Amino acid sequence: MPNDRSPLYAHPKRYRDRPPDLGPLANGPSVERAARCLPPCDICTGYAAQAQLPGVSGRLVVGWKIAATSANGQAHINVSGPLAGRLLSGQVFESGATVPSAGNRMRVAEPEFAFAMAQDLPPQAEPYTQQQVMNAVAHLHPALEVPDSRLEPFTAAGEAQLLADNACARHFVLGPVAPDLWRDLDLSTYPVQALVQHGKQLKYTRDGTGGNVLGDPRIALTWLANQLSALGITLQKGHMVTTGTCMVPLELLPGDSASADFGALGRVNMIFSET
Repeated sequence: MPNDRSPLYAHPKRYRDRPPDLGPLANGPSVERAARCLPPCDICTGYAAQAQLPGVSGRLVVGWKIAATSANGQAHINVSGPLAGRLLSGQVFESGATVPSAGNRMRVAEPEFAFAMAQDLPPQAEPYTQQQVMNAVAHLHPALEVPDSRLEPFTAAGEAQLLADNACARHFVLGPVAPDLWRDLDLSTYPVQALVQHGKQLKYTRDGTGGNVLGDPRIALTWLANQLSALGITLQKGHMVTTGTCMVPLELLPGDSASADFGALGRVNMIFSET
C-alpha cells in the first residue's frame, strides 16, 4: 500500500481539511452544459480535453476511475456506456480521513472495488483478455469514491462533456489491502454493506454487490484497460483503478460519516467535513 511519500497521497495533511487548489477545476462556478464556446462534441474530443487536466492542474495521474458501470447509473446521466476519468494526486485519502465537502455539489459517496496494478498494460492491437488484465493486478482494496461535477445539470451534459469534466472524478478514499483470497471469490455476487451516520446517530444503511459493476469488477477493470489501449494510453504499474459504485450512491450532508463493509476483504470509512 502506498505511503505518505507516494504521489498517491501527495500533501496528505494539506488536504485533510480542504480540497486541493485546482483553480477552475475545483470549487469553480457551475457550468451550464459546459462551456458554450467550443464544447467537446464527441467522445474522442472529450477524452482529449480530459488529458489536459494533469498539465493545467500541476497534478500527477495516480490512477483511474470508471463512471456509469451500471445500467441505472448510465440511465441517470444519460450515457450509453462506462466513462473513464483520471485520479489526480492530492485528491486521494486514506481510510478514516475527513474529506472536504466544500464546493461538492453531488454530495455522495460510492463504495467500490479498487485494483492496484502490478505491471504496465501498454496499448496493443488486440483487446486484453480478462485473464491478462487480472494477471497484472497486485492488490484489491475496498474504497469510497466521492465524485463531483462542475456541469449543471450534469445529468443532461452528455458523454463528451462529462469526459472533459473528468467523468465526475473528485476525491477518493482508499481502504486497506484485501487478503489475497479475493482472487478465488466470485466478485459478481460478493455482498457489500454500507451505512451513513451523523455523529453516533445512524441515518440509514444500504446493500450492494459486485454484480452492479458491469456485472463484475473484473469485467470493469478489463474494460478500462482496453479503453485506455484504444486511446493509446498505458495503464501503469502502481496506478489504482476504482471500478464504479456497487450500490446506489450514499447521499451525504456535511458532518456525515460513511463506511462500507466488504466482509473478509476489509472495511473503508470517511467523514464528510462540516465545512
